[in-house]
Amino acid sequence: MKKLIACYAIAIIWSCADKKDDKKETDVAKIPDQYTIKQMMDNEAIGGGSFYHDNSKLLVSSNRSGIYNMYTLAINGGDLEPVTKSDSASVFAISYFPKDERMLFRMDGNGDEIYHIYLRNLDGSHTDLTPTKGARATFHSWAEDNKSFFLTSNKRDSKYMDLYQMDFLSYSPKLIYKNDEGYDIGNLSKDQKYLSLTKSLNTNDSDLYLYDFSNKKKVKINTEQSANSSQDFSSNGEALYYTTDVGNEFSYLMKYTIDDGAREKVMERDWDILGSYFTKNGTYLVTYINEDAKNTIEVMDVATGKNIDLPSFDAMAITNVDFSNDEKWMRFYAGGSQTPSNLYIYNLETKEQKQLIDVLNPEIKADDLVSAEVIRYKSFDGIEIPAIYYKPHQASASNKVPALVWVHGGPGGQSRQNFSSFIQYLTNHGYAVLAVNNRGSSGYGKTFYKMDDLNHGDKDLKDCVEGKNWLASQPEIAADKIGIIGGSYGGYMTMAALSYTPEEFAVGVNLFGVTNWVRTLKSIPPWWESFKDALYLELGDPYSADSVRLKEISPLFHTDKVTKPLIVLQGSQDPRVLQVESDEIVAGIKKNGVPVEYVLFEDEGHGFVKKENQIEAYSRVLEFLDVYLKKDKGIPIIDGQ
Repeated sequence: MKKLIACYAIAIIWSCADKKDDKKETDVAKIPDQYTIKQMMDNEAIGGGSFYHDNSKLLVSSNRSGIYNMYTLAINGGDLEPVTKSDSASVFAISYFPKDERMLFRMDGNGDEIYHIYLRNLDGSHTDLTPTKGARATFHSWAEDNKSFFLTSNKRDSKYMDLYQMDFLSYSPKLIYKNDEGYDIGNLSKDQKYLSLTKSLNTNDSDLYLYDFSNKKKVKINTEQSANSSQDFSSNGEALYYTTDVGNEFSYLMKYTIDDGAREKVMERDWDILGSYFTKNGTYLVTYINEDAKNTIEVMDVATGKNIDLPSFDAMAITNVDFSNDEKWMRFYAGGSQTPSNLYIYNLETKEQKQLIDVLNPEIKADDLVSAEVIRYKSFDGIEIPAIYYKPHQASASNKVPALVWVHGGPGGQSRQNFSSFIQYLTNHGYAVLAVNNRGSSGYGKTFYKMDDLNHGDKDLKDCVEGKNWLASQPEIAADKIGIIGGSYGGYMTMAALSYTPEEFAVGVNLFGVTNWVRTLKSIPPWWESFKDALYLELGDPYSADSVRLKEISPLFHTDKVTKPLIVLQGSQDPRVLQVESDEIVAGIKKNGVPVEYVLFEDEGHGFVKKENQIEAYSRVLEFLDVYLKKDKGIPIIDGQ
């Protein structure tokens, strides 16, 4: 902040010396090439990267076919080789088997989040290893003997995830931990003696337990109520590493010695430690830090206690890493707000580094994309609100552009400094975007995180309004042409803004947003049972007197107040925000004679993952904005938009 003030002071001095020259400088704006939504969505999304046992190739997921499928990629170069060719449900790679070319992957029913674990056999055939209808299964970990793996499933009771072990011969799951008390399953020690469990108390705090398989007893690790999260067991199984925020605003890493119950602080940073784990042989400790809405990664050599040097890049950061089983190779992703993350390979012995794939569509010039800037502004009560600002290249004081306040999902989510093809598409077509991290967002300390508890649709909404006011004060923004957009909880905030502050925003874009909190909280998926009470503590219990307040903050019951144009997008398979939420809000607002557009996808869930649907959804949003936020307000539409 001091640096910004100093720069501003220098700018004032220069403006006094020669105002005319200063105006020429500030009015300079680049006119980028404009791209279609198809071009922008052809930026390939790739994820994962399980090493083959001889380190010759990686197993990844990519959406290059239009939906996610599994591919292999040789580390010495070459293109992606398809393993699956699904044209309906997305396929997400889990891992190679430890010693051969068998693979595990997961699929759900077009976004219903009822995941099944599948086996790709050596002959190329596929087997559903968790075929119980309506049951959800997730991969947990490989066993140390490389002869079985662990998974969680709610096939016994839809409300609770149990822990199972599945061998590589019969593929018959064996129940090893029956979860009747609604715990979240944590880490399993390599010797299979101990299992960590967490019990949510509220959306921030949880109790952490150590379960001993030999005597079937649990020991509570934390001594105070705080955010506690299991991270990993030491390689020798003698200690559990976990994060906690007891006595602190941010989470730090602790070590709990099992034999004597001793606790020791291992690592603390100025931001939340998001996660920490040991590589397979315990050579390295990998730690993720949420530093002002972006990942910072540290890899510590356990023997020396010192961090190893990682590759560095201009204007990009390493966002994710993983290691081969022999710990000789590291694969990593590097990207930034202005560039999608590419996959690299790095030899820890020779320091050899190679980029394996370039996911930016070659039709797009990198210079036409926009780098985000982290800004902060004061809200109505003086609370400082962090936000991420995307300023279009063509924006200047003499070429004012319309803008959008972007609200993340949650509650409790965070807009981060990651690449978004959708946001880049909007900025490329002349819309500024301010991604607001309103109070209640994660990543800025537990006090900030708790500020919206039982207060949704009030102070969090006022933070968004103040974000609009910050935009309106910028010389490059057309102050009367600012809309609001968001998905899930952000969709709720869009509807709350149009309902409770109907004159603040010019338009609204609601992506599968909650509109009736009473119904949503009563219809949460059964596998959220372990988190349900915590969710009720933050938002309210729909089966209690809280239902009165929940109805008051539900936009569905206030549609008569909406006067500004709205577009709603929804997936019919969404298990979190049911389609009826969007159906009813659209019907209610149409009665006002307000322009409303509705885009429904029969084969999507909570978020759109298929390229064809993304192209349809985001192009419809831009068309809507061009009519109601640009053309209708007197801003010319450039050819090609």
